[in-house]
Amino acid sequence: MSATLPIKAVERVEILTLQDNTIDLTVRDNNSVIRRAMPMVGMEMKNSILAEHGFSSLITLSDGDTSRSMIFDFGFSEYGAAVNADALGADLTRVEQMALSHGHQDHVGGIQRLVEQTGKRDIPLVLHPAAFRNPRFMKNTDGANVYFPAFTREKAAAAGTAVIDADEPYSMLDYAAIFLGQIPRTTAFERGAPNLFCEIDGEEKQDPFDDDSAMVFNVRGKGLVVLSGCAHSGIVNTVAYARKTTGIEKVMAIMGGFHLGGLDVDTVIKPTIDALKAFNPTHIIPTHCTGRQAIQLIENEMPDRFILNMSGTRLTFSA
Repeated sequence: MSATLPIKAVERVEILTLQDNTIDLTVRDNNSVIRRAMPMVGMEMKNSILAEHGFSSLITLSDGDTSRSMIFDFGFSEYGAAVNADALGADLTRVEQMALSHGHQDHVGGIQRLVEQTGKRDIPLVLHPAAFRNPRFMKNTDGANVYFPAFTREKAAAAGTAVIDADEPYSMLDYAAIFLGQIPRTTAFERGAPNLFCEIDGEEKQDPFDDDSAMVFNVRGKGLVVLSGCAHSGIVNTVAYARKTTGIEKVMAIMGGFHLGGLDVDTVIKPTIDALKAFNPTHIIPTHCTGRQAIQLIENEMPDRFILNMSGTRLTFSA
């Protein structure tokens, strides 16, 4: 690939979380960046927002009178993210493209229902081809294999998508967004998930997560917004690659699952936080699989930059 890939600056990046691991409808911390889901329909307290162990987001990029929308990831269950989209009044008919962070069930389970809500067929779905790697499984402490449901090209087509394979950075929404493709591993402390495995050429191996990727956006004058799914490649590697790919050093927001749950504090979590602080982002938003301990440590270390995400939260990053 070339040294950098052009990315348009936009006035506003809006990320509406259609699914995350937590929900609290009593939070009242709305401001110019954060808008929480409300439990009201009219003046009745009856609007429920679902939380699941998964992630899905509706992204809208606005510049002048133009706005473009895409979906990044689809959540765990068949219905969860779609139910939330309805409850939140999200207009998915405006979605032009979709992208997938990697092929695990908690990011692809709701794809069919969300595509149906767009009202479109053959909607572009950008992903790394290794998203279709199977079988993939987790090893329990007793050594038993627990398998992830297989995601296949046939399932992607049946859901109504037209797959675009991208193992290198790929421009989306007319150069206003970049799908990073395969993310190089450069840090010594981001070593992947030791309990997640797959079969490659019939041989059982720790899953290399070639397919793990992320989205990048550029807020005019404020810097990059980097959005990961699980960051199996390492969130520090991800942000570093976003900067290298775009040629833009300044970082406005780092958001997504950082997959730090259960990992050692001294050798993995603390070095990760130190590196995140060195990026000097305006906002840090750990989601989904980051893990309770790591989220608490990130909040303690970066209290003025930290945002607690949840299902139904709308974050707006403006120029």
